Amino acid sequence: MRSSLRGAGAVASATALVVVVAGAWFGYRQLVQPACSGQVQLTVAASPELAPAVRAAAAGWVADGAAAGGTCIAVDVSAVDSVDVAAAVASKHGVQLPGVGQASGAVVTPDVWVPDSSTWLLRLKSAGATAFAPSNGGSIARSPVVVAVPEPVASSRLGWPEKKLTWSDLLRQVSSSKPLRTGIVEPTQDAAGLSGLLSLTAAAGASGGDAQAATTGTLRALATGRSALREDLLARFPRSSDPTAIASGLGAAALSEEDVMAYNKGKPPIPLAALYLEPAPVPLDYPYAVLPGVDPAKQSAARVLFKVLTAPGFRDRLAERSLRAPDGGWGEGFKAPQGAPSPAGGAGATPAPGGNGSGFLDPAAIERAVSSWSIATQSGRMLCVIDVSGSMKQPVPGANNATREQVTVAAASRGLNLFDDSWSIGLWTFSTRLVGDRDYRELVPINPLSGNRTRLERGLATIRPSNGDTGLYDTLLAAYQEVQNGWEPGRVNSVVLFTDGKNDDDGIPQQKLLSELKRIADPERPVQVVIIGIGADVSKAELESITKVTGGGSFVTEDPTRIGDIFLKAIALRPNAPR
Repeated sequence: MRSSLRGAGAVASATALVVVVAGAWFGYRQLVQPACSGQVQLTVAASPELAPAVRAAAAGWVADGAAAGGTCIAVDVSAVDSVDVAAAVASKHGVQLPGVGQASGAVVTPDVWVPDSSTWLLRLKSAGATAFAPSNGGSIARSPVVVAVPEPVASSRLGWPEKKLTWSDLLRQVSSSKPLRTGIVEPTQDAAGLSGLLSLTAAAGASGGDAQAATTGTLRALATGRSALREDLLARFPRSSDPTAIASGLGAAALSEEDVMAYNKGKPPIPLAALYLEPAPVPLDYPYAVLPGVDPAKQSAARVLFKVLTAPGFRDRLAERSLRAPDGGWGEGFKAPQGAPSPAGGAGATPAPGGNGSGFLDPAAIERAVSSWSIATQSGRMLCVIDVSGSMKQPVPGANNATREQVTVAAASRGLNLFDDSWSIGLWTFSTRLVGDRDYRELVPINPLSGNRTRLERGLATIRPSNGDTGLYDTLLAAYQEVQNGWEPGRVNSVVLFTDGKNDDDGIPQQKLLSELKRIADPERPVQVVIIGIGADVSKAELESITKVTGGGSFVTEDPTRIGDIFLKAIALRPNAPR
């Protein structure tokens, strides 16, 4: 009994001592920390796997008296998927990101955005968000992109862990007579999926032979195993050691290193091996982006928070979340997968502030990959309309003096190879008075490519410039009506028109065209109009006046050699459903 009382007294004394020490420490902190007044509320949206580390660091900073310029700082950290913030930012800046969808309205753009990858920032800029100029952009974490493979499959088919593998090795497995069952999280909505897509299509393009055919085949192989959500894809990996389950389960997918580590922490029956393929793909680099329009007080607060999130101690918080530091190294407690490099390689998606950008991913490569994916994996109904007016005879110096017509037809022919047989496509040409007084000529009616592909190829091969002018308005109205009359539900019904000039026909005037398009437009049967303008004679305002009525978009380039990439981007543009 006495012993118990002695113990209780010791506990009470110790407790009192702790209270005294804590009180003294609180009083000391009150004396030494700088006084602040007022409050700046800084909102931060971070990728969900990173948000707990950011929240903990911010909470510690605030508890220690966070201040900037004498003003107290409060920080609100939200875990938000990068694609959802990207949709909200795109909507705010009046642009569309292919495959992302419209903002739901539930996500409000923050003061500071930490997406999982700088590719989101590049895609917004490439989409035309000219006012989107976030400051800072420095990385606060990193997770390499790996190929996740069930361990039995990795060892039996790929020689893991002894063999060093490349993306070309994986490509051979994907395209073999007994292809590896591959999956991917929708790369238009997932940065790790996009990184894997970029690496695999680069390997296909460098494989020799018909690079476009190899790339298209790779896109379609990946598309058969795509998932809209990462959780759905992970659920398709084998859940049993039974050989049948392993053979029928998902065999490989591009994921982040953090995804694999988190999955294996759940002690699944079949763990995943993380394969670090060469060349190293673009990693998730978690850029710290202060969004434009943030007031000066919040900018100051954001600058100080960035220092907190790049201090040495933050590495250990990252390690707790299975994330690396920005330099590719890791903090205390990080349990690296077998074969993990330290530090992790892989070029960042954007150059550091003040850098020359060498060695970093070309934004055009991202745009091309996203557009090609969208075309190869979607289905639609399209009427392609090509200008054959006299000005299309003009030579293009950057294309070995091929004519504008030849460059345009070549771009359309290459694009045709991306469409699978589920598409329905037709082909018209236009100028002035091509058929009697009519400005347009039907070369191939709109029909499924399963039986129409050869006719389209032959039709494109016959196209030659005329000596006529540009009968744009009459042609566009007729093309719109043609697509509308055969409208099909569940598909994007569209007109894609190439032209190198303004309307100079004596047919219907512009206002009559716009009023007629408004009159016949049917929201239950929408027809999207995409116009690609070539050369300096095109009026962007004229084209935009049309697409504002119909939906779709207009693209103008003075460099006809860019038509191919613009065509891909234009076709990938489709009505965005709400997220």
